Amino acid sequence: MNTSDTSIRHGVSLRFFMHVDARHQGKLLYEWLLELARHEKLAGGSVFRAIAGFGRHGVLHEEAFFELAGKLPVVVEFILDEATATRLLELVRAAHVELVYTRTAIEYGVLGPATA
Repeated sequence: MNTSDTSIRHGVSLRFFMHVDARHQGKLLYEWLLELARHEKLAGGSVFRAIAGFGRHGVLHEEAFFELAGKLPVVVEFILDEATATRLLELVRAAHVELVYTRTAIEYGVLGPATA
């Protein structure tokens, strides 16, 4: 990797983990997080749904079981600079939302032709 490439940026991957049916203020929690991020003018965020998983209580949730479909794991991920990640975490804490998160140092960039 050419580390002198000015298109390489350093930041964090901020990931939030929840059940697909988790709610906050009457909204699905993943939708609430995306709306919060848009309101704060973050560059983007993505939601990923798992087909199976288990959490700290050891209960396995799978897509195959209809009665557990609402308990499937969902991950909301943002790629941010350090200051923005800290600000977003502070906003989520202030809203008293209970969820698990990870914050990982990353290098990132954009491939392809430059855009205007």
